[in-house]
Amino acid sequence: MITVRKAADRGHFDHGWLNTYHTFSFADYYDPAHMGFGSLRVINEDVVAPGRGFGTHAHKDMEIITYVLDGALDHKDSMGNGSTIQPGEVQRMSAGTGVTHSEFNHSKAESVHLLQIWILPERHGLPPSYEQRAIAPAQLQGRLGLIAAPQDGTVKVHQDVQLYAAVLAAGQRVTHTLQPGRRAWLQVARGNVTLNGQVLHQSDGAAVTQESSLEIVSPGRAEVLLFDLA
Repeated sequence: MITVRKAADRGHFDHGWLNTYHTFSFADYYDPAHMGFGSLRVINEDVVAPGRGFGTHAHKDMEIITYVLDGALDHKDSMGNGSTIQPGEVQRMSAGTGVTHSEFNHSKAESVHLLQIWILPERHGLPPSYEQRAIAPAQLQGRLGLIAAPQDGTVKVHQDVQLYAAVLAAGQRVTHTLQPGRRAWLQVARGNVTLNGQVLHQSDGAAVTQESSLEIVSPGRAEVLLFDLA
């Protein structure tokens, strides 16, 4: 079964410096029908204005993944990490017992467009940690590339989740097999695709249950994230 979460139905706030859309309940947006999907708790699509950013704030007991689509986002945290996250990279911060951090767009002309993802950890009280990796373009071009998972070789998340990304040209298709008892969430970052024949537009999401295989086809250039969840 595929249940589409239309982009236009998400929570939306325009704060001037931040234009943000919430797939699931977040901050001042509350919808009891959309509190998350399994361990996937947050997918926020954010556009941060030039010269603006998120001030220092705290998190606890959450796996936070940042995936930048356009622009560059500077990160600083209480663990001593300082970095710039750009397209072609993925960042994971495990908030664990507690961490403070900030993000800022230092460009004077360009906005930053990103997806911020929160995943519930396998247990509370983990030590805070941070990881950032570059993704080779060949890993994603025309295929689902694993970018975050519990195992080594990706950014490591402390939960039974595999996160894949794919960049598709016109007419390309990718497939994914779901093991028994698992489910999936597909988020369309750019372009339009079909998922098992179901049309999804840019920024749509789709909850997948009781399906053994997925086929994603792109009529034009597209970029998607696929979460394989317990």
